[in-house]
Amino acid sequence: MTIAVEQLIALYRMMVRIRRFEERVAELVEAKEIRTPCHLCIGQEAVATGVCAALRDADYLLGTHRSHGHYLAKGGEMRALMAEIFGKKDGCSRGRGGSMHLIALDKGILGTVPIVAGTIPLAVGAAMASSLRKEDRVSVAFFGDGAMEEGTFHESLNLAAIYRLPVIFVCENNLYASHLSLAERRVSDNLAQVADAHGVSSVRLDGNDVVAVLTAAQEAVARARARGGPSFLECRTYRWRGHVGPSWDMDVGAKRSGELKDWLAKDPLVTARATLQKNGVADSPLDRMESEVASEIQQALEFAYQSPYPDRSELMNYVYV
Repeated sequence: MTIAVEQLIALYRMMVRIRRFEERVAELVEAKEIRTPCHLCIGQEAVATGVCAALRDADYLLGTHRSHGHYLAKGGEMRALMAEIFGKKDGCSRGRGGSMHLIALDKGILGTVPIVAGTIPLAVGAAMASSLRKEDRVSVAFFGDGAMEEGTFHESLNLAAIYRLPVIFVCENNLYASHLSLAERRVSDNLAQVADAHGVSSVRLDGNDVVAVLTAAQEAVARARARGGPSFLECRTYRWRGHVGPSWDMDVGAKRSGELKDWLAKDPLVTARATLQKNGVADSPLDRMESEVASEIQQALEFAYQSPYPDRSELMNYVYV
C-alpha cells in the first residue's frame, strides 16, 4: 500500500508519542515515583498506531494490561493517562485504575482489562449491541498470543462469526505469554489458522510495519462496516522490556536474550523514519517533532503532579454489592 507522506508523518508522530511516553514512565517507575505495576509496549507501537488510525472516535476499543499505546493511539488524553498512572483524581479512571484500567468513553475506549482474554468477549458484546441497534460502529479487541489459549477466545470468535458481528480481533503476537515462548506452548505456530477454523477472515502480518498494519486494519474495518463479519489480525511483534516493569527483557533464558538484539534492528520507529527520509522528508522536522513530544510529556507529568489524590470519602463510590 502506498500512503501519503502526510499520513505516514502522522503515524510516525503517534509512535514517537507512545515510545517516549513509556520511556518516561519507565524512568519514573525506576525512580519509585510511580508505584502501580506498569506493563510497557515499547517495541510494539506500530500495532496500536496502525489499527487505531483506521478507526473513528465512535468505534469501540477494548485493551489489555499493556494498553498505554492503545489508549493514546485511539485519542485518549495524555495528561489523563499520566495522572491515572500516578493514581490521581484527574486520571482517566479517577485514580482508581492505575496503569491497567483505562477508559475514555468520548474516544470509544470502553476500558482495558488485565485479565488474559478478558477483552475478547466484551468486544463481541459491544459489537452485538451495535448490530442490534443498527449503529455504524466497529469494535476492536486487542490481546496477546497467550489469550488464544483461553476458552473465551474460541467461544467469542464462534459467536462473532455466526452473527457476522462488526468486530476485529487483534492479536499482538509478541511470541511470549509472560515468560513462556510460543514454541513452548503450542505444537504449531498457527494462530491465524485457528481463527480460520472458526470461520473468521484472518491474516498474519508484520506488526512492526505500521503501513502493513494500517492496510490490514482498513480492510477489516471496511468488511465490518459492510456487515461482512469479523476479522482476525495476527500482528507479529516483540516487546523490548520485561513482562512487567521497566527492565530490558534479557533475563528469560538464553533464547530470549539472543532474540532481543534481532528485534531491536526491526524497530518500527526507525523503519518508518527511514521511509519518510526516502520520500524526501528532512531530519529537521522529525527532530522538531521529538522536541514537541517531549514538551507534551513534561506538561502531562506536571499535570499529574498537581492533580490531587482521590478523597478518602470517595472510597466506596462506584462499588456495587
